[in-house]
Amino acid sequence: MKAEDAIAALRAHANPVRADEMRAYHKQTREVLGLSNAVTGELAAEWRSALDLPQLVALAQGLWESDIFEARLAAGKLFLQARMRPDDTAAWDCIAGFVPGFDSWAIADAVAQGGAKRLLQNPARLDQVEGWIASEHMWTRRAALVFTLPFTKSRHPAPTEAAARARILGWCETLAPERDWFIQKAVAWWLRELSKREPDRVRGWLAEHGPDLKPFAAKEAARHLPG
Repeated sequence: MKAEDAIAALRAHANPVRADEMRAYHKQTREVLGLSNAVTGELAAEWRSALDLPQLVALAQGLWESDIFEARLAAGKLFLQARMRPDDTAAWDCIAGFVPGFDSWAIADAVAQGGAKRLLQNPARLDQVEGWIASEHMWTRRAALVFTLPFTKSRHPAPTEAAARARILGWCETLAPERDWFIQKAVAWWLRELSKREPDRVRGWLAEHGPDLKPFAAKEAARHLPG
């Protein structure tokens, strides 16, 4: 499938009234079509099932380059398979290539869904993600935490996942003094999710580093802690 055909399929569902509302809510200057997440997700799933990996990568790049809001969302949803065979390196490279262009939480989070799957499939990629923490681009720094949220999910983590948690908690420590709202929210989000499985660990982290967070972020991080 060519990108122009996919964009035509997206445009077929355009809703101008909803587009105006979404443009204001998401503070977008790029074109917005007014599609629901359900529609964007359904189209992406259809393309995902019909195309092989090289075709998916080409389609994702074409959708991204269109700079249409929903096309960028769809590009991020093309790599949601838990496993990609024989090798998902091209998918990861495509996803990582999108990161420097992030300028919206909705687009960044859509891409992060596929990026997280690729990290879980190959945790060695955390070496690359760790470099994002030092980026001058706020959205890239934030992506390091949003992409790695699934590493908080297991109640009985494998050794590689346990090591990843310790590593990413160090990233949270590095980012905690930043005053940007999106960074504060991302740190709180990561800690809050981990607290559902390792409350004592998060409580200890907050005791040591919580004063570096803004009050709202510290409160959010502790929201699910017992007591």
